[in-house]
Parts: sequence; structure tokens; C-alpha cells
Amino acid sequence: MIPELAFAVEGAGRVEHASVPTLAFSLRVERAGGGPVRSVLLDVQLQIAVRRRAYDAVAQERLFELFGPAAGWDRALQTLPWTRATLVVPPFQDATVVELPVACSYDLDVAASRYFDALAGGEVPLEFLFSGTVFYGEPLQATRISWESEAGYRLPVSVWRETMDRYFRGTGWLRMSKESVDRLASFKARNALATWEETVDTLLAER
Repeated sequence: MIPELAFAVEGAGRVEHASVPTLAFSLRVERAGGGPVRSVLLDVQLQIAVRRRAYDAVAQERLFELFGPAAGWDRALQTLPWTRATLVVPPFQDATVVELPVACSYDLDVAASRYFDALAGGEVPLEFLFSGTVFYGEPLQATRISWESEAGYRLPVSVWRETMDRYFRGTGWLRMSKESVDRLASFKARNALATWEETVDTLLAER
């Protein structure tokens, strides 16, 4: 019989030993019907359901670049795509829990990163959309996962911040063109400034 799958996200935490900031979501996969599962090739799309939480004045100011003035948020707030991930789920009979690793970026040119960085606390409402292929039976057969398969999870902002602080420790990351970097380096040298932070602070003070 063709397996019918249901999904739930049970928790999230920082991956301790990873080359880049990474969150691991505990994903429960349950067989709601059909026979045992031999494996699942799972594709997961993560989205941020920005309408499903409240924002204080500080967050509204920091999110201005993404959504504009708060007075227009009834129209401007839209679901933000975060990332996609692929996972192979091993064989199971009734249910299994697997870790879904998701790499995090501190590149503030990325809308999802700017959104996370703007929040001081609370939770981020996430939507997990599932697709892929289920392998089952003897001989081996395959079927597609229903396009309606999804799950929600509210990620504590503190978990994201702890993950980023583990790698960046109170610093940020900006991407600039080589030409802009060269101009900044020239200004730093001409003014005998010791650090890049001092260089930027000097420019901001002059403004």
C-alpha cells in the first residue's frame, strides 16, 4: 500500500560543530497510512510567515527597509522565503524523528537575515512546505509526496541569535563592491585610522 506521510517540527537548536552557523530542526515524519517506508527523498522549503507575530516600535523601525512604514503594513507584509533544504529519511515503520540542518547567513543583503536581525525577542513563525519522493514496497516502488504536506513551527529568536553569536560574537557582515572597499581602504589609510569600525564611525560622524 502507498504510504501517506504527515510531518511535524518538534524543536530546534544550534549545531555545535559546523563550519557555518547552522540550525537543526527536529522533524517528525509519521506514516498515517499505507505500508512501511523504505526511504524518503525530502525537499523542504522554509518560509517566514511575517504576519503571524506582532512588532514593537523598534522592530518596525528596523524593518522599514523591508516593508516600508508600519502604517502600510496591512498591504506590505508578505511571506518571506528563507531557504530550501534536502534530506534523506532512512527506513521506518510507523514514525521517525530526523534532524533537518539549515545553514544561516548573516549577509544583510538577504531579506530573511535582515528580518531575523531586526527582532529583539519573541518567536519567528515559520512554515515548512514539503515535497519529494517516498520509496516503499517490495519490489521497490516510488510515489510523490502530496503538495499539501506542510508544518508550522515558532522559532525562538534567542535560538537564532545564539547561533549567530557563536560565530560572529556581536559583529555584523556587509557585502560591498571591490571599488567601494578600495575607496574605504584609501580613506582609512589617509586618515591613519586603526580599524574598519573606526573608519566607518568617522564617516558616519562626518555625515
